[in-house]
Amino acid sequence: MHIRDIQPHELEMLLDLYGHLHGQDDPLREQSIVESAWLEAMSNPRIRYFGGYLTGELVSTCTLTIIPNLTRTCQPYGVIENVVTHAGHRGLGWGKALLAHALAFAWEQRCYKVMLLTGREDERTLRFYEQAGFDRHGKQAFVAKPAA
Repeated sequence: MHIRDIQPHELEMLLDLYGHLHGQDDPLREQSIVESAWLEAMSNPRIRYFGGYLTGELVSTCTLTIIPNLTRTCQPYGVIENVVTHAGHRGLGWGKALLAHALAFAWEQRCYKVMLLTGREDERTLRFYEQAGFDRHGKQAFVAKPAA
């Protein structure tokens, strides 16, 4: 199990892995828009895409964003999104190892907390996040989306 930052040239591998994130998702935008968003994220030192690799194949990923903060003695906080492991590699510890790596990085950056939201409601997924160190009862999340 090898965990490291995903490199700029590995966008296609990441996009392929994202196919395992949701049962169905909106289609990707035009390639130029996707590449522009990727380059913007890659150039931001506060956004980290971590990947778990097995013999060079990207099998697990998550994104950690470190957000500057004026409270909590100016300690930043983190947000983890897009946690996914390839369907053929689930249940083998990849996700937990990847989240442990992301949390360790956040603590090195002096984050006072890391938040993770999931739209999944199945108990197995919720227990997975608890076993990875997250408290499902620690805060109440609210999500707003633009009007259709």
